[in-house]
Amino acid sequence: MNQSERAYARLRGEIIGGELAPGAHLHEVQVAERLSVSRTPLRQALQRLDREGLVKVVPGRGAFVSELSLSDVRHLFQLREALETHAARLCARSARCREFHSLEEEFGHQHTVLADGARARELDDYYELTERLDRQIDEVVANPYLTAAMEPIRDQLRRLRRIARRSPERVLLSATEHATVCRAIAGGDEDAAAAATALHIGNSLRHILEAGA
Repeated sequence: MNQSERAYARLRGEIIGGELAPGAHLHEVQVAERLSVSRTPLRQALQRLDREGLVKVVPGRGAFVSELSLSDVRHLFQLREALETHAARLCARSARCREFHSLEEEFGHQHTVLADGARARELDDYYELTERLDRQIDEVVANPYLTAAMEPIRDQLRRLRRIARRSPERVLLSATEHATVCRAIAGGDEDAAAAATALHIGNSLRHILEAGA
């Protein structure tokens, strides 16, 4: 991994993980020293993060961690719904649709675990399961353009998870919604899969807007 890739991976992780707050000024000299990289590869990393929407490079002012307004969140979820409902339909249509049955069972198990107390470890396990669902969808759909379109959206969603983590009720409902999506896909029901996906996305958006992002 060269310096640019190392700086990119480190900053991306810090932004998604919330260590670098929205609006934070990424002072080039300070960040380069902290990451032990030269300024040229750091600029390359910042430009890449800018293209992905995690950083905003302002000519003459520098680079800043991108902020997400409520309007940004609405627009993000509009695109998310269009892409994810289509992906759910493709999965339900696939000959591999029954592979989602095991994921349905795992989400059901996670609901039981979370109902006993949503501690940090249990939440981490739950979100790792949602990542596995994303990877399974990508693998079954097998459309690199759709996956590439979804990845920057998923990065922004990872940033927003801190809101859901504060609400055990929302996490429990989300687990149920994911299980319903998997059940519909496993049953080969395109309409039900798309509807369940849209319901989950709509509920997630409503929760974020009510929390004020």
